[in-house]
Amino acid sequence: MRKYRALFVVFFFGLALYGHSAPKGRLFIIGGGSRPESMMKKFVALAEGFKSGKIVVFPMASATPDESGTSQAAEFKKLGAKDAISFNLTREQALKEENAAILNDAGGVYFTGGDQACVTKALLGTPIQKKLLEIYENGAVIGGTSAGAAIMSEVMITGDEKRKPEEGHEFETLEAGNIITTPGLGFIKTAIVDQHFATRKRHNRLICLVAEHPKLLGIGIDESTAIIINPDETFDVIGDKDVIVYDPRQASVTVTPGKIIGITGLVLHVLLPGTKYDLKQRKIVEKDGDTSLYSSQRK
Repeated sequence: MRKYRALFVVFFFGLALYGHSAPKGRLFIIGGGSRPESMMKKFVALAEGFKSGKIVVFPMASATPDESGTSQAAEFKKLGAKDAISFNLTREQALKEENAAILNDAGGVYFTGGDQACVTKALLGTPIQKKLLEIYENGAVIGGTSAGAAIMSEVMITGDEKRKPEEGHEFETLEAGNIITTPGLGFIKTAIVDQHFATRKRHNRLICLVAEHPKLLGIGIDESTAIIINPDETFDVIGDKDVIVYDPRQASVTVTPGKIIGITGLVLHVLLPGTKYDLKQRKIVEKDGDTSLYSSQRK
């Protein structure tokens, strides 16, 4: 009897964990560059829908974090945010349990651009990161641009490679073991996010990473463009340009003795604004009554 009771507890504990894994919040991931006003107003509107609607800005990625954070908070207020405040946290501050209270009533959190490693150096494994994941699970919107996009995934692109190329010749190879990654903040566990994607010709590094992480999608977001990841694990493309998705699920990878990568069967999607993509089913979701984006597929 005791054995069956133990199995019963384990079963329902497992169900509870499974149910807890679906966040109610949204991720608002911008590829960098200029950000259309309509895009940023959308972020403010989503933040308004949770708690007090206050937006917390984390500017640690920036080379001038205090100035960047103050400027971004002022922009959000100008766009209609009830309250927006910037915190340029050190790791020592982020490690203090009581400082996680700055996120208690946040409807949205926004990470500025710069160097993504500065963000993870400050926040990874701290009470602030734990609180960020908690408020996202409960309904807050978590956003960021450029470096603030890269930190979203569990596997984070650092922007560095192991080989030491001459300036202007970065990421010219499809080479195994070359792209340096570190743990990100872990909001996305099924994909690797890259930014400034088509503008800065970053296809090589993302192809290398999906070849090495065949269970993960590669999502490359161009400048002035964003994806909004919804609670149902679909995302919407908004903005001015496009989003590229690499799906290596059915791909076959070969690596030569010289570590050059060959890959066949890799699925590529180039998604325009207005497109919805299903991360679970790994396919485009067609909108009822809207044929404008899919006419070429249907012919």
